[in-house]
Amino acid sequence: MKGKELKVKEPVTSVLPLVRSLYASLTKSERKVGETLLKDPQQALYATVSDLAEASGVGETTVLRFCREMGFRSYQEFRLVLSRDLMRPEEHLSGFEIAQDDLSALAHGLTTTNAKALQDTLALFDPQALKRAVDILLTSRRVHVYGVGSSGVAAQDAKYKFIRMGLPVEAITDPHLQAMSATTLGSEDAVLAFSFSGSTKDTFDSVKLARAAGARIICITAHARSPLTRLADVVLLNAARETPLQGGNLSSRIAQLHVLDFLYTATALAARDRALHFAEQTAKAVLDKLY
Repeated sequence: MKGKELKVKEPVTSVLPLVRSLYASLTKSERKVGETLLKDPQQALYATVSDLAEASGVGETTVLRFCREMGFRSYQEFRLVLSRDLMRPEEHLSGFEIAQDDLSALAHGLTTTNAKALQDTLALFDPQALKRAVDILLTSRRVHVYGVGSSGVAAQDAKYKFIRMGLPVEAITDPHLQAMSATTLGSEDAVLAFSFSGSTKDTFDSVKLARAAGARIICITAHARSPLTRLADVVLLNAARETPLQGGNLSSRIAQLHVLDFLYTATALAARDRALHFAEQTAKAVLDKLY
């Protein structure tokens, strides 16, 4: 059997030489994935399954089958090993080449990277999508905010923001609680989901349950074509790139929170009187917490 012949028994330590070695034995559709990878491995490094499938002109199942033929258990394992091929160790930590003791270059490089994430996010801004998201928030009985890992931080920040304008918002970062809460939602409710990749299984599964229950879905993600965006009524995009070893880096979180700030501020302006009233009330409620 072809699959058994190509099975790699030892852990794969390098992607590109292996692809070249096994290329002739791949199916026609799998070769398309290999060609895309060899032509621009840097782009593939930052791609989701959906991104790589689209770039190769094949289905997502072909990409996953390609990864298995290469000896990987999953697409994420494939990306992890590819990142070792393409990046020096310090790049995994900083996102760019830098000498270990050059702290001035470090500060400049990180500032440039973070500023670029904001500018690129602005380039993706869709005012109509933002307006639809605001309408959903202001007409919902309840809003559940989902996010896990570093996206859970954004979910919590969304709660802190929207509760200051009196919206019935609850942030849920535990996947089990997300799943249970999703089944209690209905057509008058909404979910605001954060996922950088748009492919986080826990978040996707919870949103899928909420969608089946009738809730409206807003998602904030960096990948326009991803499993999560297929479930969403509104997609708000942020721009940043990260490798598997850079998960949750600051530039991606800044971009994510920047879009959240768009959403919060637009919602506050659309419900100006309510937002001002509750901003004053919530501010008074914590006055005694400060010296």
